[in-house]
Amino acid sequence: MTTELTFSGFTTQLREFIRGCEIEAPSTDARFNELALALFQLQFQHNAAYRRLCDAKRMTPIQVQDWRNIPAAPASAFKEMELTSLSPEERTTIFFSSGTTAQRSSRHFHSAESLSIYEASLLPWFERHLLADVNELVDEQLLGPLDKLRLLALTPAPNLAPNSSLVHMFDTVRREFGSRDSLFAGRVDPSGAWTLDMDATLFAIRKSMCANRPLVLLGTAFNFVHLLDHFATNNMRYRLAQGSRVLETGGYKGQSREVSKTELHALIKKHLGITSEYIVTEYGMSELSSQAYDHVVSAGRAGCPQPAAELAAAARRGEDTPPPPCIFRFPPWARAQIISPENGQEVSEGETGLIRIFDLANVRSVMAIQTEDLGVRHGAGFELIGRAAQTEPRGCSLMSVNQTE
Repeated sequence: MTTELTFSGFTTQLREFIRGCEIEAPSTDARFNELALALFQLQFQHNAAYRRLCDAKRMTPIQVQDWRNIPAAPASAFKEMELTSLSPEERTTIFFSSGTTAQRSSRHFHSAESLSIYEASLLPWFERHLLADVNELVDEQLLGPLDKLRLLALTPAPNLAPNSSLVHMFDTVRREFGSRDSLFAGRVDPSGAWTLDMDATLFAIRKSMCANRPLVLLGTAFNFVHLLDHFATNNMRYRLAQGSRVLETGGYKGQSREVSKTELHALIKKHLGITSEYIVTEYGMSELSSQAYDHVVSAGRAGCPQPAAELAAAARRGEDTPPPPCIFRFPPWARAQIISPENGQEVSEGETGLIRIFDLANVRSVMAIQTEDLGVRHGAGFELIGRAAQTEPRGCSLMSVNQTE
């Protein structure tokens, strides 16, 4: 007698899969496919809004034998539909995408159980990329054997931004990896925009420097622009303790001031003394439960070089070829495809298309999501280009202190 799979049973299997995904483990493709098909069947049965999308495409679990063919819900559908299998009574948390007051926000509903699997997905991949060298810091006596790194988040605290998936992410890593004196230095002004408590931020930075203690700075790209503009205006330059590092995320669509990633990282190096290999960029969405990172700290690479558009411009000017682009990679329990907007098929290696993500940790919403972001295919990873034309600004890039309406 076959027992019907439940969400709880799937979550148990997924946790086992996550725990078994060692960095050098053999290919996990077969197991990923099994889990993806099982989750597709669960979501097709229990997520009414998603089932309607599948019915419109005339795709059912009987027809799909490969995870690549699972119908993807457009990210914009999270604004219009309740893409969840959770009843209203089960929903304990809602993550909203950010936007201007004229825009409808995407909604990602969570229960205590789905938040738990979100965190089970988040923590090992964050640790793999941001904290890979902790043992080296201990060996170099930059960190005590029982010490944890101090985290300084340039965002509001969870009680000020309870519907932000990014803030929940930062709070989760603070609880797991951060020291007791870790700090959220962001604030929320009356309009809802995120601001930065500059006094608290500078105090935390100076305290870390005086103690010669490594610091982890976490924030949106525009949080860092606000901080770095303050440094430039006041002619301030710091050199954080050896082993300090930065995680930045988010873009600039719809903002009054845009800074290329190359320039942003150069400013971080100039004003904080953090070298490129210790600046990690994260790619995530409020609709997802897993994140992608562009490299591992202290992995012997020179951080994040120029994106494709800047490489092409340099080539036209006859300049030397710069290092290869940064490649974002999801954990083994999530996969990315680069899809042609013309025919809906996966593009060839090195070609540009829309990023489609299959995230097994999205247990109670939708596993397959078609984003509006452009990327270049590089094996199982991708180079992030930016937003496709004619799409609304969204995500953490809109939570800036310079937000305009």
